[in-house]
Amino acid sequence: MSRSLQQSVAAARVVEQPLAGRTALVTGGSRGLGREIAIAFAAAGADVAVVSRKKDACARLAEELAAATGRRVSAHAAHVGDWDGLGTMLDEVERELGPVDVLVNNAGIAPVYPSLDQVDEALFDKVFAVNVKGPFRLLALVGARMAAAGGGAMLNISSMGSRRPTAGDLPYTAAKSALNTLTAGFAQEYGPSVRVNTILAGPFATDISKSWDPDVVAAMARDWPAKRVGEPEEIVGAALYLCGPQASYTTGALLAVDGGRLAAP
Repeated sequence: MSRSLQQSVAAARVVEQPLAGRTALVTGGSRGLGREIAIAFAAAGADVAVVSRKKDACARLAEELAAATGRRVSAHAAHVGDWDGLGTMLDEVERELGPVDVLVNNAGIAPVYPSLDQVDEALFDKVFAVNVKGPFRLLALVGARMAAAGGGAMLNISSMGSRRPTAGDLPYTAAKSALNTLTAGFAQEYGPSVRVNTILAGPFATDISKSWDPDVVAAMARDWPAKRVGEPEEIVGAALYLCGPQASYTTGALLAVDGGRLAAP
């Protein structure tokens, strides 16, 4: 049955504060894409737990963001690859802010290596620990609590490289491919009350991009529809949509935010 015009207008107005009354946890939240997502979520009405390995950086952002938005913003130190530590961190977040309604698995690492035959076991295990094991653990812990509480939204930040892997980033892109698979599985496990989606992020001008050769990037970007790398704040619209009320029928989805990189030759 279609809704009335008045109902549609009322629903559209929710977009002004799409996360009002929600509590969001953002890993890798002190810089880069995670920082922009944390800022946008607080501006959208959410209380936000900023999580990264460096609590000082989280605390600085939390203080500034709370002052700017009037929301409760907490800072938490956690290594995403620490299986047991994630449960401790989640309990700490809930003590300070209450149950988590929105989870963003943003933390990730992509170490450089000279060649595939020189990738050692330690590097491989570290990449999978941060990009797959940690997100799996948080999706399981948070998802179970969300489902018991009546629902929520979980968002993974993956990479368009999971669809276009190269020899230069293979452990990372393999891990992100696994993260895409987790999205489908957890969407099935905790649906219908908990939605699970993923953003396939393209090249963004974050701290990681400082090591890129600008001439190489410029040459590559000529083939992309957007003709450039993205600015960190350009991830925000997709994150707010996927974690907000207007995406109520969107789950198990992989949304590319990559300047058209996946559409390029």
